Amino acid sequence: MEFNSESQNTSGKQGRSRDELRAKVLNLKDLVGYQDGSVSSRMIVNTRAGSITLFSFDKDEGLSEHSAPFDAIVTILEGECEVWIQGETHQMKEDDTIIFPANIPHALSAVTRFKMSLTMIRDTEHD
Repeated sequence: MEFNSESQNTSGKQGRSRDELRAKVLNLKDLVGYQDGSVSSRMIVNTRAGSITLFSFDKDEGLSEHSAPFDAIVTILEGECEVWIQGETHQMKEDDTIIFPANIPHALSAVTRFKMSLTMIRDTEHD
């Protein structure tokens, strides 16, 4: 799996592009493009309280099992995928949303090309 981040550097040009998104009507699925054989991402919000990152996955690409220290909310913007949370499989399609609980193993795989929004909510009380 190849991973392409369209907005990793927040201090350079890509960081400014996040500022350009503010106070505008956005179609989230238009903000990240597909790339053959890879996963692409674009962070559109990044604060101490959390972040919103858009992803596109080519068919048969995915994210291997992992966990995160914060709750993560995934909304499918287009296409279909399978997600696994602690061994349970869920089929997801456009407009479906799921919450990955903090510290619980999860993974996902593209059934078709698909795009998703990932919202991470951080526990700032412990920072």
